[in-house]
Amino acid sequence: MSTKAVCVVTGEVVKGTLFLSQEAQGPVKVTGEISGLGKGLHGFHVHEFGDNTNGCISAGAHFNPCNKQHGGPKHAERHVGDLGNVEAGDDGIAKVNIVDDVISLKGENSVIGRTLVVHADPDDFGDGGHELSKTTGNAGARVACGVIGIAKM
Repeated sequence: MSTKAVCVVTGEVVKGTLFLSQEAQGPVKVTGEISGLGKGLHGFHVHEFGDNTNGCISAGAHFNPCNKQHGGPKHAERHVGDLGNVEAGDDGIAKVNIVDDVISLKGENSVIGRTLVVHADPDDFGDGGHELSKTTGNAGARVACGVIGIAKM
């Protein structure tokens, strides 16, 4: 059985629509497009709360139910919500096509009801040596966010 979710991210300039899908207990596929970004890499994470009442800041920290150190999507040690980076071209558009087997749309690692956040800077996957590397990937300001909701089938 397939589960589907959708997330509309918005910020002052940055906007996008992301689609999440999962077949049975397989990996989650995240696809879509984000516009209004500066050229280059931008941190892309699921944060713990589906609360945007005070903008993206009320989404809390990265979704980290296993209390692990920050890392990249391919690292053994990572937060559940660590999805790495999206990359915008010269036109400011990032075409998203991520397959991740740590997040889920059901069960204990479900991201439905949580917030997807796009950051201003690249995620260094915990390897950057900055004081924030091991917690946030030093990915900078939150430029857009949106709550992940159940999609119409």
